[in-house]
Amino acid sequence: MAKKAKRRGRPPGAKSPDKMDIGQLRQYIERLQAALSHKISEQRAYLEEKLSELTGIGTVKKRGRPPGSGAAKAAKKGTRRKAPPKYRSKKDAKLVWSGRGMTPVWMREEIKGTKLKKDDFLI
Repeated sequence: MAKKAKRRGRPPGAKSPDKMDIGQLRQYIERLQAALSHKISEQRAYLEEKLSELTGIGTVKKRGRPPGSGAAKAAKKGTRRKAPPKYRSKKDAKLVWSGRGMTPVWMREEIKGTKLKKDDFLI
């Protein structure tokens, strides 16, 4: 037996929805706008109330700790100190590398085609 094809659209016997004339449509839009403005004013009042509660609590540090708690420490400013060099070039003593990050070009070029290894450049 062959399957029946699914019917699309309104079921048989269903009537088309009622159409509004321009006057009814304008009234409907006005009612929607009034309801939306009412909801907006309610939400604004609620949020302003919550905001006033939060500002009334007192000052709170950036990290969210109340003032006077012993856990609050001053944030460190500046950068880390430079890492000391661990590797030095065989050809040019001025070229050094701390061992952090990508292998420098000078080291790759000196290793290429030789039996030298990274450990051979240790200071």
